[in-house]
Amino acid sequence: MSPILKKGVVESASQTLGDVDQHQKAHANNAQLRALGGRTQLPILRKLLSLMEGQHYSARAGQGWEFMDMAEYKPGDDVKDIDWAATARAGKPIVKRFEASANVQVMLVVDTGRSMSALAPSGESKEAVALTICQVVAWLASSRGDQVGLVSGCQGRMRHMPARSGNAHIELILRRLEEDIDLRSPSSDLETLLARVQAATYRRSLIVLVTDETHPQPTPRARELLKRLSVRHRLLIMQVADADPTQLPAGTRIVDVDAGPLPDFLLGDSQIAAEAAARADQSRTAVRQFLEIPGITRVSVSSSDQVVRTLLSALERESRVR
Repeated sequence: MSPILKKGVVESASQTLGDVDQHQKAHANNAQLRALGGRTQLPILRKLLSLMEGQHYSARAGQGWEFMDMAEYKPGDDVKDIDWAATARAGKPIVKRFEASANVQVMLVVDTGRSMSALAPSGESKEAVALTICQVVAWLASSRGDQVGLVSGCQGRMRHMPARSGNAHIELILRRLEEDIDLRSPSSDLETLLARVQAATYRRSLIVLVTDETHPQPTPRARELLKRLSVRHRLLIMQVADADPTQLPAGTRIVDVDAGPLPDFLLGDSQIAAEAAARADQSRTAVRQFLEIPGITRVSVSSSDQVVRTLLSALERESRVR
């Protein structure tokens, strides 16, 4: 029997790779969170935590702050904090200084449509990469004392878990995502998902949208929702890349999550393969251009191993444009 690739699992008559029961998955999640927490002194994670602190300042501006004192203006201070009455009395710029009275809220917004069960370039399922993204973001938020919430879904099926603190809550979020992303899931519905997070998220937050490179589709409704979210919140979009089926080993039977098994002649015809690759590239390019909206940072990730460094790059970019 030739291998079948679906949901990142290679199946043959003799063995199955990647089928892990829920208990083992939960144990693996907990172990990864503990391992990540044990490496907080590594330079890259220290920098990530520092950048997450920068997200606190961005997301809390004007909310959750208490007056601390007055100080002379220094380069880098926000000009909106200048107290003009005090400046006139002192004859030099004086700013109000504040201290944070509440932690920031981080919302994981996850596409659970069946396309997230397909393969990533690393050979993992896109679900596995998406879960790693959520694990890393949630751990970083928890390390800063932040609350983490979830809005996830696909066509006809939405889930909302209000933001809370604690590792037990994070583990529950990850378990629910594992349950929801499946080959039997309906198609993605990013417009409804974005509308749901807009309605459910009242506090100014750091929103991390996890989907793939073909979403969100470039529609007027999606653009309007993204613009509204980016005005009120900090919005980071992390797209999981798709595997290129033309690069898989010869003899592999490929099952498209939407269309079913692909005929062998489609993979063996170089012209058809080239045309398919060109269309896929056009689709990805259209989505990338669509997401060039002020206030939105977008990155693509191809494997679980890339998640931490890709997140670091995204936060650095976001901090430069803030």
